[in-house]
Amino acid sequence: MIILPILFFITAILYSSVGFGGGSTYLALLLIWDIPYYIFPVIALMCNIIVVSGNSFNYIRAGNHNFNLILPFLIGSIPFAFLGGALKIDKDFFEILLFFVLSIAGILLLINNKSYENENLIIKKINFIYSLIIGSILGLVSGIVGIGGGIFLSPILFLLKAEKPRIISTTASLFILINSISGILGQFTKDKTFDELINYWPLFLSVLIGGLIGNYLNLKIFSNRILTILTSLLVIFVSVRIGIRLF
Repeated sequence: MIILPILFFITAILYSSVGFGGGSTYLALLLIWDIPYYIFPVIALMCNIIVVSGNSFNYIRAGNHNFNLILPFLIGSIPFAFLGGALKIDKDFFEILLFFVLSIAGILLLINNKSYENENLIIKKINFIYSLIIGSILGLVSGIVGIGGGIFLSPILFLLKAEKPRIISTTASLFILINSISGILGQFTKDKTFDELINYWPLFLSVLIGGLIGNYLNLKIFSNRILTILTSLLVIFVSVRIGIRLF
């Protein structure tokens, strides 16, 4: 298992550079490598936590946060992320759901790449109930397949003009971190998952290093828009690979 940690390392660099954890692509890579599917979400969620922890800390320290914006989404998402993580689902259904999740995520990212450099927004307040419903849906999907949900929340917030790009990036990172913790707690209610997790320690080390590098690229070198385009193309490519495998 040498190539897989390298790919996780590259994925962590790309995703962390735009404030995401990379859960969607970790899942796709695990599927391609024929890792037992019941351990997929746990590995992906753990990698998410490792990668976005640094991002969240740096973003908050820089003052780019709005806790009032994220709170309603978290109220809805946290219990549903746990519920989704605790659910036992069939392998075929899991793969089909993963295909659609990746396809939609990649397209949304590609469509909204220009938004990352648009600071001149007329910010609109989102209805609390709408935020609650969106958070609940994203939390459930996140817990089931093993993603943090930020890859969906971010384009939605841009579409609704909820905040400035840098605030949305922080919101997505925090959403991923907290949802991943809730989802992994749900996953740990299943048999086998916790005991087998230690076998995949090279993946966790790879994303730790990759996440630190990606965060540096985001802060120092490349623009969010360029990195978002690269990330969206990666997600679409992997979703096509899964689609070919399934259909």
